[in-house]
Amino acid sequence: GAKFVHVVYHFARYVMIEDMKKLSVGTGIPFAEAVMRRPEDMYIAKARHRVAYNKLLQILQRQDFVFQEYKQKAR
Repeated sequence: GAKFVHVVYHFARYVMIEDMKKLSVGTGIPFAEAVMRRPEDMYIAKARHRVAYNKLLQILQRQDFVFQEYKQKAR
């Protein structure tokens, strides 16, 4: 449901940030610090969050649809 998608989205974001921290060590490029900063325009940030969240939801729904189709064809 919606709570599961919310948890998956936040987990994916956390993994991405941790990966960026690991990859940016020693490069002199502060990617991770930029991601963790609060944006100046919260409206734009919330809109981007909604777009990313909705895209993830669409992908998960499409994947579930494909799985259901495979199950029906396998019968």
